[in-house]
Amino acid sequence: MVRLSRAETQERNRAKVLAAARDEFAEQGFRDAKIDVIAERAELTRGAVYSNFPGKRALYFAVLAELAERSAGAPHSVPGETLEGALGALARARVAALPLDDDQAGLARDLMPEVLADEHVRRPFAQLVKLNGLLLGLALERLDPPERTAGSPIPRRVRLAETVLTTLHGAGQLAATAPGLVEPFDVVSACERLAGLAFNDWWAPPVIAPTAQAADRPWSPPGAVDLVRAESFVPGDGVVVVLGTHRLAAAEEAVRASGRDVTVVAVTSDPDELVPLTRLIVAELCGGLRQAFPESSWPGVRVVCDATGTLAAAAGVLAVSDETEAAIRVERGRIVATADGRGAGHAVSGEVSRVDSA
Repeated sequence: MVRLSRAETQERNRAKVLAAARDEFAEQGFRDAKIDVIAERAELTRGAVYSNFPGKRALYFAVLAELAERSAGAPHSVPGETLEGALGALARARVAALPLDDDQAGLARDLMPEVLADEHVRRPFAQLVKLNGLLLGLALERLDPPERTAGSPIPRRVRLAETVLTTLHGAGQLAATAPGLVEPFDVVSACERLAGLAFNDWWAPPVIAPTAQAADRPWSPPGAVDLVRAESFVPGDGVVVVLGTHRLAAAEEAVRASGRDVTVVAVTSDPDELVPLTRLIVAELCGGLRQAFPESSWPGVRVVCDATGTLAAAAGVLAVSDETEAAIRVERGRIVATADGRGAGHAVSGEVSRVDSA
């Protein structure tokens, strides 16, 4: 018999705990699920469960994240070539995963009650939804660029995206709490019709931003997983903005000002709960987005969940929290500008002449 290494044993036990927890949560719901029963299902001790997950909610979020990422890898449908077609395809991908009867509703039913019950989770959730609105809005803009006249503000389609997400989120909640009420065809039709609404949406730069500082040091980042494309990559030239889970909406400042590739590095002081929550919420959108939109219109933004802070450290951010906001600009493999504080992504995205060379 081949003896497993310590790391292999830990990975095997983690997989066993996740599988057992998935069954327990599906049958009992989050509130009534018991760690002792999960340990028994996994044929492990209670201590072994807690060595992998510090609490039941962290385990619950991890189970949902694993399922969302797995379903996001399903075969692609035919993408939409117009705003209406893409939004219809996105809605079809989302409603296909809805629990449409009582037998399917158990696993995800307790997600929103858990989010609403604790500010510690609610604030990151709100920021993640804002980030998803940006990602979907950028895909819509690339698919059908909005017209901009000289001297006018930067037009965008984020409000359209947020309205679509509101529709899909509401359908999901009703499907979980009142199975049988939601008619999938109506949800798809509503999202398609939203494409024709004019939202008069535009973006204004931040009024106050920190001063970017000139830098000249090598950029040697570790490999990472892009949650938008579900693929491994090594961050290269462009803007890297490190954002705590309370500041994720600030990604738009870097995106709009940059004109370069942007990597959003999400960090947190509570990786056990907020990392799987981040993976879950982004996967719920981006799995459908990759099916619904042609690859040429996928948002030109990469999102990384930096659980250990190693990518943030490579960017010079040595201590992270949920309030972190810092950014660097990388050119030809070297960090040439840095900024810290509100508006950091916007600050480093400017021209070299705007960077303080002192």
